[in-house]
Amino acid sequence: MKYILSIDQGTTSSRAILFDNESNVIFKAQMEVKCYFPNDGWVEQNPNDIYISVLNVINECLVNANITYSDIDSIGITNQRETTIIWNKKTGVPIYNAIVWQSRQSLDLCNKWEKYKDSVHEKTGLLINPYFSASKIRFILDNVKDAQKMAENGELCFGTVDTWLMYKLSEGKIFKTDVTNASRTMLFNIKTLTWDEELLEFFNIPKGILPTVHPSSYYFGNATILNKDLKIMAVAGDQQASLFGQNCFSIGESKNTYGTGCFMLMNIGKEIKYSKNGLLTTIARQINDEVYYALEGSVFIGGAAVQWLRDELNIINNAKESEEHAYQSKEDNVYFVPAFVGLGAPYWDNECRGSFFGLTRSTNKNDIIRAVLNSIDLQVKDIIKTMEKDTSLKLKILKVDGGATDNNYLMQYQADILNVKLMLPNCLETTALGVAYLSGLASGYYKSIEEIKNIHKYKKVFYPNMNAQKRKEIDQKWKKAIKITREFK
Repeated sequence: MKYILSIDQGTTSSRAILFDNESNVIFKAQMEVKCYFPNDGWVEQNPNDIYISVLNVINECLVNANITYSDIDSIGITNQRETTIIWNKKTGVPIYNAIVWQSRQSLDLCNKWEKYKDSVHEKTGLLINPYFSASKIRFILDNVKDAQKMAENGELCFGTVDTWLMYKLSEGKIFKTDVTNASRTMLFNIKTLTWDEELLEFFNIPKGILPTVHPSSYYFGNATILNKDLKIMAVAGDQQASLFGQNCFSIGESKNTYGTGCFMLMNIGKEIKYSKNGLLTTIARQINDEVYYALEGSVFIGGAAVQWLRDELNIINNAKESEEHAYQSKEDNVYFVPAFVGLGAPYWDNECRGSFFGLTRSTNKNDIIRAVLNSIDLQVKDIIKTMEKDTSLKLKILKVDGGATDNNYLMQYQADILNVKLMLPNCLETTALGVAYLSGLASGYYKSIEEIKNIHKYKKVFYPNMNAQKRKEIDQKWKKAIKITREFK
């Protein structure tokens, strides 16, 4: 039997996962990747740490599964999106740290670019925001000595994490990306499927530093540093990979991933639709010449808020403990707005910061932890309601995935506050599974999407169990907390 190896390079960790042709996880390995916070709102990583972590988890996976590279059909790569790396083309050495998608260090640049917002939205489906890669590229070119000149002379390469990993795994032979990652740079025209010359001129970014763009399910080249015959057959940004892994193949089908951030995507089909309420239009996938689009809303701080409880407040030892503490809480009037790096959709407020409301002398750590978990679900609720408004579709089922879905409190509260059914798949690794499906379609491991549908199963359903009056009261207090948080600057 052959297996598909998925490399899932996320914000806080890298993972390697082996799948068989029934979408079962044979083995997985994980390694944390350190983030650095040089200034308020800045988030960076060492690109070499990212690459080394990927090599380590691949080796651990194969050793523990007792297989060799000859047992692998193909590789799929899925990655944290927008995170920006620029390196020297000749040496392969990064000229600056990776600027992580969460980072707000290029905010001043984005403020100066506001005059281009209509063009950016029409061409890319995005809003001008430091979230995306363009301003991060500009920040590096502006702040590293001679970087602009080197870029103009064709001496530098820019890539999101997928491009960086392929470049390193192929020993510099692959300099490519896919449409899903390109569509998150704020430089890629999602209508023409090309780097947009006008936007490059607006932002003074030399086209020569950009990788070539290809379909998501596609032969990118060989990971020769691992094995000369090992083919990379798929690349997709993590959220688009998750949408595919959740089998959201038809218009209106939606998923939410609970990771460091939370990301909801709705399949809107082959026609581009723009949001009037702060959501993004992005490319969901390309297989051969067929392109599907998605509407997306992003919560910047999801699981990262639980990490904050663990690492900064030191009131839990691990994320799983948060469920037990939330169930022990008797206080439901504490609200937390986790705006550590601002708020994403539908508010797009980069300058507000986190806040608690409703604290009393009797408030304890159980109440704090419960409020933090509630804040994740309430942010997701805001996005879903906005999405329903944009599409005139009423969501009845939400497919969920990501590490935090093993928190029963979080999932039940999400079903309650949305008043919808939540479906949890057998395989929670839907991001890695999605790129495995895409890789298998390109290699012939899977014959069709229909075959994938037939093997995809769900293991748990959460039904709403909250009365309408309580839901309305919570929503009103949450909106008041958001309002006050945004005013306190």
